[in-house]
Amino acid sequence: MISLVSEYTDGKGRHARGWLFFDAECKFCTRIARWLAPILERRGMALAPLQDPRVGALLGLSREELMREMQFLLSDGSRFGGADAAVALAREIWWGLPLVWISKIPGMMEILRKGYRWVAASRSCAAETCPASETSKRV
Repeated sequence: MISLVSEYTDGKGRHARGWLFFDAECKFCTRIARWLAPILERRGMALAPLQDPRVGALLGLSREELMREMQFLLSDGSRFGGADAAVALAREIWWGLPLVWISKIPGMMEILRKGYRWVAASRSCAAETCPASETSKRV
């Protein structure tokens, strides 16, 4: 695995304490990422596209696996995908805490994961064919 500290820095050359990796070919994902960028930057975190060739090696995932869901990686090596990434990200933002609390209700994480998979399968990609929509249908 590539070291996060040595391999990834934010756009200003600083080492981020966390990274949110998103599908840059997806208009929906890109819109959310742009909205989150300043919020994350204030917290010492950064964004990067899943399509960056270093991301697959960094996370140890194939392109097909990468395109299934967003990934959230903390500098301590903790990695979260999909709904788990949304909850981990919510822990970092005070107004996201209600999602964290909801996720602690028994059975709720499975509902959140199914909901995330549904949204991921329903999203529209900027690319003519979306690799994520094809793989999500098989999940």
